[in-house]
Amino acid sequence: MTPHNLLRSVENRLKARWIADLTSTEPTDSWPHKFPTGLGSVPQDDLQTRWADTHQPAVHAWRDWAADHGLRVIDKPRRVWTTLDLPTHIEVESIDQAAQLAAGEWPNRLNRARQRLHILRERFPTSDTAAVIRVTDGYTDLDFDLLLTVADWYLEDPQRAASGITPRQVPLPGVHAKWLQTRTAGVQALTGLTDLALLQRHPARIHFTYLDPTYRATGARIHDSATVGDHFTPAYLPEVVVISENKDTAIHFPELPGGISVEGVGKGGKTPAAFPWLRHAPTLIYWGDIDPDGYEILDGYRHDFDRDIESILMDPAIYDTYERFGTNHDPKGSPLTPGEPKPTPRLRPDERAVYHRLLDPAHTGHRRIEQERIPLDAAREAVEQLRRATAR
Repeated sequence: MTPHNLLRSVENRLKARWIADLTSTEPTDSWPHKFPTGLGSVPQDDLQTRWADTHQPAVHAWRDWAADHGLRVIDKPRRVWTTLDLPTHIEVESIDQAAQLAAGEWPNRLNRARQRLHILRERFPTSDTAAVIRVTDGYTDLDFDLLLTVADWYLEDPQRAASGITPRQVPLPGVHAKWLQTRTAGVQALTGLTDLALLQRHPARIHFTYLDPTYRATGARIHDSATVGDHFTPAYLPEVVVISENKDTAIHFPELPGGISVEGVGKGGKTPAAFPWLRHAPTLIYWGDIDPDGYEILDGYRHDFDRDIESILMDPAIYDTYERFGTNHDPKGSPLTPGEPKPTPRLRPDERAVYHRLLDPAHTGHRRIEQERIPLDAAREAVEQLRRATAR
């Protein structure tokens, strides 16, 4: 155990408990909490044989680190050559001390949540404050103020929750359609309404490109779309479908006999899975970015299609080959950081190996390789190899 590892334990406990700690009207048992340093569990023979070069420096390091951070040290007598008090635990006194240790956005996060909690208890005393704080954690102050306005509007006249209006028709300044569509959960948590009676958005669609060279030679349309719920049949039933996470790779995918490339629709595959001609294609392939999102999307597609979906160019060898073209920022420019892997039961071992590697705090390589960085000819060859392998 090192101070760095202990800080991770502090932040994990903070993540799991901070909302309950702030919103509970009764004291919780989260803090103070004693975090082990590891010195209490060192075997006796190891403690003595490695005392001078390993454990004694660790004792001094823990005491210095605790003093620098204003933390209480919990000692326990251990026998070395004589009986010594060793720092076996470090105590974190409160949620605020934990937030200071976790640093980053945590102190501001707690302050913001406390301010909002005060408002909620004054203006919406019957609301589920824990649910509201959880849902609005990422809201800006402007978004939170709009949420209060929308909640007041609904609660002023309960019949509005059965009016069947579109999000654009809510007559409140600043509340545009996308705002309300993406923050419905916040309004429901604050008002207690299970249904805001908003009219459904337009049916979901997919966009795709015909890849078959014989078909393309006829001069017919190359790019097409289909709407969920419509009776639709593509120009030909595909022998192979490649679902590509990014639009550019789908549109510009090289010609492929019997092939169709489909533009991905983000996480989850319910929309493309709604089309039988796509869902039952003899060969169904997913190709995504080599980043945590890419593997989580792949796992979600396999769940929503309820069938095995092949992947291409998402294995360890490909990562090693193209890692030098990677980045450590997400599409919005935010730094990519280590994290805890999510449950991904449908990933194959080689896919999961890369997924875990990208989230590992010890990983020193790039944490994201955009699929556009991999040549399209390599993607076509990977598809052809897969087709040859499955045809045997």
